[in-house]
Amino acid sequence: MQDKLKVAIIQSNLVWENPKKNRENFSEKIETIHDNLDVIVLPEMFTTGFTMNASLIAETMEGETVAWLQKTASETNAAILGSLIISENNKFYNRLLFVEPSGAITHYDKRHTFTLAGEGKVYASGTSKLVIDYKGWKICPLICYDLRFPVWARNTENYDVLIYVANWPKPRILAWDTLLKARAIENMSYCIGVNRVGEDKDHNEYCGHSAVYDVLGNNITPIKPNKEHIEIATLDKNQINFYRNKLRFLDDRDMFTV
Repeated sequence: MQDKLKVAIIQSNLVWENPKKNRENFSEKIETIHDNLDVIVLPEMFTTGFTMNASLIAETMEGETVAWLQKTASETNAAILGSLIISENNKFYNRLLFVEPSGAITHYDKRHTFTLAGEGKVYASGTSKLVIDYKGWKICPLICYDLRFPVWARNTENYDVLIYVANWPKPRILAWDTLLKARAIENMSYCIGVNRVGEDKDHNEYCGHSAVYDVLGNNITPIKPNKEHIEIATLDKNQINFYRNKLRFLDDRDMFTV
């Protein structure tokens, strides 16, 4: 177990439905990082943008992007995560992959598909919450629209870090900022949100606002909106333990299963 976790947040524009180009772009960005990292976080659907053309662009778990994630994790000696479109058992999933340097993969399928964009008509919903034990840290990764549903994120597992990867549009960015902060406060955990920037083919604008909030809801990252940016944040287990032991808010939480 280690007390510190160094996380790289990559806030990036995405090339519409072009996995090869997006992989190349992220490789170039990651190569500029010289810190010894523990985790690298990419946005939602980082190979395609938030497209509903799953039948044209989906990959499999044996596809090129999964191989790229494994190679990148091995070369950087850091776990890497982000979501992409996966075809499996005649269904499509908006699937987040957590890939460790060893090549080990765990995944989370987006629970709350975005009705407004018709995501549920294309992608199957996930049914299981995922909490990963990595280097002594418990990490709970979720995807975009999941942010609006606090019951699903409720910290009944004593996780240390909650991570949202997203394509969250500019007109509703106040909700993104507000809910990320709320999830950190109510769950007494770090809360990381990684959002894209730029404009997609459907003319939706994205302004980033990627951030890291600590257990008290303080934004500890100076990430600029509307620009591609890489931010390195160091998370401290001692801060989590200090405030959980001092305030003990989680002791009074409601225990339930979903």
